[in-house]
Amino acid sequence: MTKEQMIMAIEEAEQVHLTQMKKIKSEIAGKTIENPTPLSKRDCECGLWFHSNEEEMQTIFGLQLFERLDKAHENWHCDYENIYKLFYKEKKGIFSKIFDSKESHDMKIDKAKLYYSELQRDTAELLKISEIAKRRVYALGDTKFT
Repeated sequence: MTKEQMIMAIEEAEQVHLTQMKKIKSEIAGKTIENPTPLSKRDCECGLWFHSNEEEMQTIFGLQLFERLDKAHENWHCDYENIYKLFYKEKKGIFSKIFDSKESHDMKIDKAKLYYSELQRDTAELLKISEIAKRRVYALGDTKFT
């Protein structure tokens, strides 16, 4: 990957996460989402790119920054799982259908909003680390890239 390709890939990963945040916000607002964000950090677009280029990224970013970025991405997905469970957890049994009242729906939305604020914090951290990674890439000479 060239220096320019690495920068573009990082910027694309940032945009993908921002798009996921918009999608999740729409979901909380009541819109139906066809393709929910994957739960696993390895299954989302960013994770697929990140882990398929793991060795090269460790070399370019350094192990410490690579691990910091990976951990921030993992934290984001862990916090997202709380929202996912609210909207996609399968209801079992007749009682869950009977007791799924307006009140429980409102409580679910309130919880989702709280979890969303945690995702916003995670996203800010992820973007901050991503900016550090871009600065590191910019600082390296072209000879470090293929």
